[in-house]
Amino acid sequence: MLRKLLLAVLFTVSANVFAEGLRVGLSADYPPLVYRQDDRIVGIEPDNMRAVGKILNRDMIAVELPFEKLLPALQAGEIDVIMSGFSVTDERAELVTFTEPYMAIGQMAIMHRDKVAQFAQPWSVYREGVRIGVEPGTTGAAFAEAELSEAELKFFEDAEAAFAGLRADVIDLYIHDAPTSWELAKNTDNSDLISLYSPLTNEKLAWAVKKGNDVLVLELNRALRTMQNNGTLRYILNRWIPVTVEVR
Repeated sequence: MLRKLLLAVLFTVSANVFAEGLRVGLSADYPPLVYRQDDRIVGIEPDNMRAVGKILNRDMIAVELPFEKLLPALQAGEIDVIMSGFSVTDERAELVTFTEPYMAIGQMAIMHRDKVAQFAQPWSVYREGVRIGVEPGTTGAAFAEAELSEAELKFFEDAEAAFAGLRADVIDLYIHDAPTSWELAKNTDNSDLISLYSPLTNEKLAWAVKKGNDVLVLELNRALRTMQNNGTLRYILNRWIPVTVEVR
């Protein structure tokens, strides 16, 4: 009897929670995960958003925000979920509740094609005296500072500046997250550069909801498992990523 009562309460709460549209926070500056193309927001996360909406039979309302404003907006109740290539970290887990991860990514090393013979193996990154380029405040920079103590670190504002550094032989390798390497694989403008495509770190991407919103987490996880089981997630990833990635 108690179990039936709990189920009835849960169903009632769930019905009320999902009666209105789900406000999805995203920052359209992270190709191929989410970015603008011809005045449209496209990428893996917008496709995920639409798939989740169909599975949950719910309107999905995209709310575009700068990346640094996503967490404050979630905390303030201005959005219901972050779907924006959000990495799972211990620090963020103290502020939000993550769904199950939908993809595993990591930091990757990019080099000029002239140096393929020198740095073709993943272990070559760890050699003494290697000139490593990173972007300040990124997980790539944190990895380099913690694990590459014998390297010579140089900081660049963004990927384009680091690419110029590779071409000018200012650095040997540029370490950044996997999406940068994925974009490199399909961008003919950077055909002189190449990635190792062997992750140096193990990072996971997931969706984030406000602490205490357990019903929404359950529903999103249910939708994610459906996407994994029926092939929808694999189709979305294959559509946007030109290299093989691991899905967990």
